[in-house]
Amino acid sequence: MTAGRSAHPMRPVLAALLTTVALAHPVAAQEAPETLFAMLGRIILGSGTAKVAIDTPQAVTVLEQSDLDREQATTIGEIFASVPGVQAVGASARSLGQAFNIRGIGATEQSSAEARIIVTVDGAPKFFEQYRLGSFFGDLELFKRVEVLRGPASSTLYGSGAIGGVINFTTKDASDFLSDGKTSALRFKTSYASNGQGKTASVIFANRPTENAEFLGSLNFGTSDDLQNGNGIDLAGTASDRWSGLLKGKFTFGADADQTVSLSFARTDSDLKDTVVAQTGGAAIGSFGNADLHTVDDTVVLSYGHAASANPWVDLKVTLSWTGTSVDKSNFSFGAMCAPGQTQVLCDSTFGYRTATLKVENTAEFSAGNWENFVTAGIQMSRQNRNADSSRGAFLFHPEGEDTKLGAYAQGEFTLNERLTLIPGLRVDFGDISPSDAVIAAGGSAQSDSAKSAKLAAMFKINDNWGVFGSIASTERMPTLDELYSSEGAAGRGPGMIALPRTASLNLEKERARTIELGLTYQRSGLFSDSDSLQLKATAFHNDVTNMIATTARPIVPVGTPGSVPYFSNINQAELWGVELEAGYDAERWFSQLAYSNVKTQDGNTGLTLADTPAENLALTLGAKLPAQDLVIGWRMQAFADIKTASATTTGPGYATHDLFVTWSPDEGALQGIDVNFGVENVFDASYKNNLSSEQSPGRSFKISLAKTLDW
Repeated sequence: MTAGRSAHPMRPVLAALLTTVALAHPVAAQEAPETLFAMLGRIILGSGTAKVAIDTPQAVTVLEQSDLDREQATTIGEIFASVPGVQAVGASARSLGQAFNIRGIGATEQSSAEARIIVTVDGAPKFFEQYRLGSFFGDLELFKRVEVLRGPASSTLYGSGAIGGVINFTTKDASDFLSDGKTSALRFKTSYASNGQGKTASVIFANRPTENAEFLGSLNFGTSDDLQNGNGIDLAGTASDRWSGLLKGKFTFGADADQTVSLSFARTDSDLKDTVVAQTGGAAIGSFGNADLHTVDDTVVLSYGHAASANPWVDLKVTLSWTGTSVDKSNFSFGAMCAPGQTQVLCDSTFGYRTATLKVENTAEFSAGNWENFVTAGIQMSRQNRNADSSRGAFLFHPEGEDTKLGAYAQGEFTLNERLTLIPGLRVDFGDISPSDAVIAAGGSAQSDSAKSAKLAAMFKINDNWGVFGSIASTERMPTLDELYSSEGAAGRGPGMIALPRTASLNLEKERARTIELGLTYQRSGLFSDSDSLQLKATAFHNDVTNMIATTARPIVPVGTPGSVPYFSNINQAELWGVELEAGYDAERWFSQLAYSNVKTQDGNTGLTLADTPAENLALTLGAKLPAQDLVIGWRMQAFADIKTASATTTGPGYATHDLFVTWSPDEGALQGIDVNFGVENVFDASYKNNLSSEQSPGRSFKISLAKTLDW
């Protein structure tokens, strides 16, 4: 099958629901593997007190280690294939050069678009943006869990300006590999992907020398040649080499073992030789030539927790973190064109972000009578330094500076008779941005501002099966260093013509987002057998963003014409709305999952669809469990509709792809402890391009991974 125009995705949605019910017939009672596919039944940790996903009054999804292993993802975007409303954007097939889009928020081609989505690793905020490069560089082998919190309601706990939402990554722990009564474990893993001849190898050592201490060390290596699309054509610059490592220790102490201290250090190091300069450049990839690209991404987290089991007013968490991401570029194929101005991007250069953050948070319980009450309050302080330098000096279109923030917040969770839940929240952030001397010389000046976030979410369980939820959330986003201070000289546009220069944008207004969500949940166990379950969560949202910040179009005028425009300016209003559906059926022998998303947007000035709008899409997974053989087999279809946006780059036809997967984990005999994951991605070798990707996606690939754990 080749990719082509798809029918309206609502048709496969209805067919999928009917298929889910059709497959859900009784089966003979037999011991089955642990439930892996009821995603709405998983615990959400990042929205306040721990809650089951289906009972959280917000659109949330969590991916566990089993999902990550089954995906055998080459890039960060692949892990979100079955998550509604979120996908990677930018480079479709590169281990570097990807960013995130949640409900039409987020892009790679516009600097600072990713500031509308907050990304954390073990609670440490991560941020990196460089034009045409991407924003997240962590190796997926380091992580065991990914939480996605969609919409600005998460701004209360994570920071004003999370218009799109929050993505939380959690690294592996020693206890993940240590079974009861064992003090040490070694886990070996290797994998292979046919498309690009990709190979990885990893080893993990976990140790628990005493009952109150555990340690983990992990080392991972990966390499791949250039991938090919469905037509057998190489995707330029997709070859990669990387290694990553994780060191982590955790100590438990106190009279009731209710205090913990943990320290972790994670690093991902990628060294790409003769790769494309514009990793997310799309049609512009060839315009910049090739270069060597070396990226180092670090995360250090020191945390302290005090649950105070005897005191309901104390559940304290203190997190001190430092993150750093650096990119070095050298050996440009077009290096002879290196010069101040636009072609400075072809000079040997170094870019980086360094962020130190302290977060202190406490959750107090004030339950009384029929009410179960919790109040979470905290403060968060951060300081971020951005550097950008080249062999020809500082970059004016990638300004250096320091961004300091102080935030205070409080969130309540009040539950009556386990049926009605109310979650109000309020946050205020204060920010100070100090530009570098080079930026000041180009017209920049220090800026101070503040931003507020507020929300009220509610959920009511009508009965044991049905529930309704809704929320009203408002957040503000302060302009970033990039948006305030970027500048650029005039650019040639043919004989005798230029594009006007761009100056610093010191008069930008804060972005403001106001979102309403309404949703419905349904859950039921024992539909057709004693052990099956069906869960469904539907969400409708409407998001009004005023003063949205975007790059300013440059008029093309005759050489010598006076004037300039600011680099960034405010769009009067942008409107985003849509629906999401997440459903899952799980039984002893069968399972199915469905994720559907339909996002609509409109530019308030032009009436056009915003360029960052994802196409309407559906992911349907069907599978079977064979407990006697320790096997799980499955099929997944992803379908995307046609879409037309304000940009030709993000306008495209619909398509559909199909994947197969098999997992085998024998639980007895000589092969006990071995985990095998086999998959075929893009089974029919379709040639297609997602509208938010910068180029064609990879063709068919056979993937296999083998892992073995030894413990003693």
